[in-house]
Order: sequence, then C-alpha cells, then structure tokens
Amino acid sequence: MGILKFFQSLCRLSFGDFEKEEFKKFIKMGVIFALMIGIYWTLRPLKDAVFMQIVDKLQLPFAKTFSLLVLLPMVMFYTKLISRFSKEKMLIVLPLFYGALTLGFSALMLIFQGSAIEIAARSLPFLIATKMMGYLFYVFVESFGSLVIALFWAFATDTTVANSAKRGFPLVVAIGQMGGVILPYVVGGLPYRLGLATDSLSLLCLGALILLLIPLVRYFFRSTPKDLLISTQASEPLHTERQEEPGFLEGLKLLLRNRYLLGIFAANFIYEVVVTIFDFNFKLAAAAEYSGVALSHYLSVYGSSVNVVSLLCLLLGISNVTRFLGVGVALAMMPLIVGGAVLGFLSFNSLSFLFILMVGSKAINYALNGPALKQLYIPTSSDAKFKAQAWIETFGSRSSKQAGSCFNMSLAPLQSTFGALAGKSYYLMLSGCLCFPLLALWFIVALFLGKSFKKAVNTKSVIC
Repeated sequence: MGILKFFQSLCRLSFGDFEKEEFKKFIKMGVIFALMIGIYWTLRPLKDAVFMQIVDKLQLPFAKTFSLLVLLPMVMFYTKLISRFSKEKMLIVLPLFYGALTLGFSALMLIFQGSAIEIAARSLPFLIATKMMGYLFYVFVESFGSLVIALFWAFATDTTVANSAKRGFPLVVAIGQMGGVILPYVVGGLPYRLGLATDSLSLLCLGALILLLIPLVRYFFRSTPKDLLISTQASEPLHTERQEEPGFLEGLKLLLRNRYLLGIFAANFIYEVVVTIFDFNFKLAAAAEYSGVALSHYLSVYGSSVNVVSLLCLLLGISNVTRFLGVGVALAMMPLIVGGAVLGFLSFNSLSFLFILMVGSKAINYALNGPALKQLYIPTSSDAKFKAQAWIETFGSRSSKQAGSCFNMSLAPLQSTFGALAGKSYYLMLSGCLCFPLLALWFIVALFLGKSFKKAVNTKSVIC
C-alpha cells in the first residue's frame, strides 16, 4: 500500500488527484493497454518490413486499399458480436482470435520469408502464394489495430465518468507508452540480434503475449468495484448483456445523422491522410537503406522511439493542456502542430529527418490528440461509443489511409513521366496543395468539437 501511495503522489503533478480505488482501476487498465500497445507497435513495423521484403515496397498503397476492402466484412462480424455479447466477453474473444492467428503466422513465416534472391528464384505458384501471404499478414495487423485498440477505448469510455477520464485517460496512455517503448525493441528486434533469417520468433512471442490479455482482463473485472465500472450516462455496470440486436449499419447511420460524430470522423480522417503521406515516404527511404530482419529492427526502433517521446510528453505534463485549458484547446493545437510538420516535410528530404518527423507526429498524436479524442465519446450513448466508434476508428482510419495511399500512388507515374527528381518535386507540390486546406478544415472542426463537448459535460446531457 505504501508503494501505491508513493506512485499516486508521484502521478498527482502530471495527472491530478485520484481516489485510491480509482487510481488502482486506471493502473490495471493501463497495464492492459500497455500490453496491447506494445503488441501493436511491434506488429506494425513487422507488417511493413515483411510486406516490403516478400511483396514490393511500391505496392504499400495497394495493400492499404486491400485492407480496407477486407475490413468491411470483419467489422460487420465485429458489430454483430458487440450486439450479442458483453464487452467483458469481447475483450476475451478478440485476444483469443488474434493470439491464435499470430501463432499461425509465426509458423508460416518460416516458409515464406527469405532473401530477395531466394524469393525471386521461387516457382510461379510459390511466388504467388508468397505475395498473398504478404497481403494477408498486412490486413491481419491492420485489423488488430483497428478492432482491438478501438474495443479497449470503447470499454474504457463506457466505464468512466468525464471528470475521472480527464485524470485517468492520460495516465492510461502514459502506462501504455511503456509497453510501446519496450516490446518493439525487445521483441521486434530479437531475430536481428540473434542473427535469424525470419521474424518467426518475434511473432511467436507476440502470440503468447496476446493470449496473456485474457487473464489480465478477467482480473480487471473481478477486482474493480462495480461503482467504478459505470459511465456518465450508464445506469448499469459494464457486465450487462445487450438485449437488442441492432443492424450492422446502425453505427454508420448514427455517424451520418450527427454532426458531432461526423466531426470526430473528420478529425481522425484528416490526421491520417497527412501522416499516411509522411509514412509512405519514410518507409521508402528506410527500405532503400535496409532489408530483411535489419529493416524490421530499424522500424522497431522507430516504434520504440515514438512511444519514448509520447511517454516523455505525458510525464512532462502535456495532459495538463486538456485538464486546465480544455479538450477544445488540445484538439485545436493538433492541426497547427501538423501544419508545421508539413512545412518541414516539404523542405527537407532525408531518412534521418523523416524519422524525426514521423516520431514527432505520432508521439504528439498519442500523447495529446488521442486522449482528447477518446474523451469526446463520453457524453454519447452506448451505441455511439461502440458502433459509431467502430466505424470511425476502423473505416475512418482505413479510408483516410486509403485516401492518402491513392495520393501516394501518384509518385510512381510522376517520376516515370518527368524523371525521378522532377517527379518528386511535383509530388511534393501537390502534397502541399492537398494538406494545407485539409488542415484549415481540421482546425474549424476541432473548435466545434471542443465547444459541443464542453456544453454536454456542463449540462450533463447526451449529444447522440
């Protein structure tokens, strides 16, 4: 208990005052989130490195398109499960599903991964199977980030009142960043440090860690007081099963009927479009210098770096922007910060700068924008939290990445038509023409969301 009080007093400066059981709740929630984030940030670089190795780096935009199409039936199935089962059960079903598949991919990597020379020498049927494997693994990781992380935040907002979330969510994110710091470097870079030829060992470890989420979730629900598992609008604990079975399109209908949800969608969409452009250029530059497990290791270091900077931002009190200045200010700061990043992207072109740019853009999003956006779901109904949020964070994220990827597809034909240097110059010019108007729209939307959220919380009303 003395240790708990010590950490509670340590967190007071950056996150605010917690009651004892409330603090324990967010610590347990943070541990679960840390494992999820650590797994996801280890899978992300592996996804890109494996795809560029066994498929082709210039096909990355097409992989994002394919992932969007495959995610449609996956979200359909996910929303049906949400309708039938409690969130506690869903937090067990999804880790069981993804853990088993990760172990399966671990075995398949032993067959399909190899050097560029080995892959090029394969027979046509084997080569086709190899490329299919690359696309399937890419979609698998994309779906993990969309569904599992979205489910976590849906259950978090459905078990937390607004005032508690202002203190607790930044703490949860801070703990989560620790997982994102440790696992990508330790697990993602393991094959490279051991001199292995494939990433199979990393995936084996990740599969076991995903399955570890199941006992952690069970312990959270068993040990957390029932009165701390109720949201601002809820009258019953989270364990309550849904009796209704709304259709698959209900989340989309909610989204299209409400300006507030459309605003959240727009904020997610614009950020992802801009960062997808950054990300594509960063991955191309990285693949030009590294290959195989060395590329996996380099991108894993990138993943750890993002979470190191995010954690430092949180520990230095960036969450105080939300606590003292409000959610609206935090949301409005993001388009201004990303606008500065766009200026840097258009001015400098090197792997080192793109590394710093990507780390900074991702870190500030996770530390400031992410917790603020999650709080926007608090004054909403349970259906908005789960179904509309699933659409926003799955199709909003995927469609925005698809939009950015469609733009990225223009690089190859521009370079083919005008030459490598001139084509890249035209590509950068078009990037500025696309990004700056979007950022202006994002700023206006952020002001609207902040005003609507503040009014709903002050009046204790439900927006939608």
